[in-house]
Amino acid sequence: MFFKNIICPACGAACDDIQVEFKNGAIEAKNICKVGNARFKALTSSRRLKQPLIKFEGKLKPVLWDEALEKAADILVSAKRPLLFMGSDISCETHEIGLRIGEYLGAVVDSNTTLGNGPAAMGLQESGKTGATEGQKKNRGDLVVYWGTNPLESMPRQMSRYGVFPRGYWTRRGIFDRTVITVDPRKTLTSEASDLHVQLKPNSDYELISGLLTLLHGKTPHPSIEEVTGIPTFLMEQMLYMMKNCNFGSISVGVGLSSSIGKHRNVEIAMNLVKELNNYTKFTLGVLRSHCNVAGFNQVASGMYGYPFGLDFMKGYPRYNPGEFTTVDLLRERDVDAVFVIGTDLLNEVPADCAAYLSEIPLICLDIAPCPTIIASDVVLPAVIDAMECDGTFYRLDDVAVHFEPFMDSSFEFTKSNEDTLKQLFVKIKEKI
Repeated sequence: MFFKNIICPACGAACDDIQVEFKNGAIEAKNICKVGNARFKALTSSRRLKQPLIKFEGKLKPVLWDEALEKAADILVSAKRPLLFMGSDISCETHEIGLRIGEYLGAVVDSNTTLGNGPAAMGLQESGKTGATEGQKKNRGDLVVYWGTNPLESMPRQMSRYGVFPRGYWTRRGIFDRTVITVDPRKTLTSEASDLHVQLKPNSDYELISGLLTLLHGKTPHPSIEEVTGIPTFLMEQMLYMMKNCNFGSISVGVGLSSSIGKHRNVEIAMNLVKELNNYTKFTLGVLRSHCNVAGFNQVASGMYGYPFGLDFMKGYPRYNPGEFTTVDLLRERDVDAVFVIGTDLLNEVPADCAAYLSEIPLICLDIAPCPTIIASDVVLPAVIDAMECDGTFYRLDDVAVHFEPFMDSSFEFTKSNEDTLKQLFVKIKEKI
C-alpha cells in the first residue's frame, strides 16, 4: 500500500509531503527527516501499547477498556485538585475536550508549552508579534537569523523546506540568495553552515539585543557590553548592518533564547528590535517549536479562555499566573493530588523532585508506548496516533492550521481517536458527579 501527502506529527514543521509505503508488515516513509522517521516507525513497533492497564499490587496488568475508564474517572473525580497535562502529539480537537474536562472538574490544565517555549509566549503577549508564515520566509526571505536554536539537527526540514535551501519566488537561487546568521553560545552544525556565527556568552542574550538596539538608535553601547556578551562592538555593527540592509529578514528563536536568564523579557526585547528594524526593511520573528502541535494548545486555550497555558479552573473560571499554575511549580509545591498525562512523557521532562512527587500521587497516562510516566502510572490508556490513525487539526510552528487525514484505521475497537477516548472519559466523569 502506498500513500502520499501525509502530515508528519513529529515536530512543529508539520511537513505535509510525506510518502508512506507498507511492505511485508513494515513501514517505509520518504521525504522525511530522522525525527519524523522514528515517529512513523512507532506505528508498527512491537513496543506499541495494545490494551489498557491498571496497577495491582505494584504491577501494571491488562484490564477491560471500561474498567480502565472507570478507574481513571474515579481518580479524577476523587481528587481535590487534579492536573491535566496535555501533550503536543495530539490534535486540537483532543485539546479542546481536555480543557472542557478540566473546567468541569475545576482542575488545572497545562501543556508542553510550560516546559519549552512558555516564556516565548509570555514575551509575545507583552510586546505583540510581527510574524510571517514559513511560506513567506521561503518566497521573500534573504536573511535568516537562528537565535538559540540548532534546526539543522533538531528540525532539519525547516531549513530544507522553508528557511535556507528552497527556491522561492523572489529567492530563485535558494541558499545563494540568502544570508544566514546564527546566535548561539555553542558551535553547532547550524552555526558551521552559517555566514556569521555570533558566539555570545551564555545568559547574555538580553544584553546583546540591548546593544543592537543602542546601535540602531545611533549611539555607542557602554564598553562593558563587550565583556558581558563576549561580542566586540564591531561584530554587533556588522550584524546590525546585515539586518538593516536585507529585503526581508526573519529571526527564528528557540528555547535557547527563552530559557536564558531574562526568560520572557528576552523575547519581548527581541520583538521590540524587530519592530524598530521595520523602519528600515521588512523583518519578522517566529518561534521554532520542536514539538508538533504545541502551538495548537496555545491557540485552542487562548480562543476558549483567553490564556495560552497554565489555566486554573479551581474557582469556576479560568485563572492564569505562570509560576503558580504551571506544572513544575504545582508539582514542586505539592499543590495537586492527581495527574492525567495525555500524549507525552511528563516524568522524563520535569526535575527530579517533581518526578518523585508524580510517583507518589494517583497518575493516569494516555500514550502509545512504554515510558517512565507509564511505569509510574496507576491507569494506562493506549493512545491512537494522530495523523496516521485518525483525522484532526495541528497548528504548524508559524500558527498555520493544518488538517490531517489518516491513512490507517485506529488500532483499537474501543476507541477511534484520542478525542474519542477523552469524550468517553468525560461521560464517565459526568456520571459520577
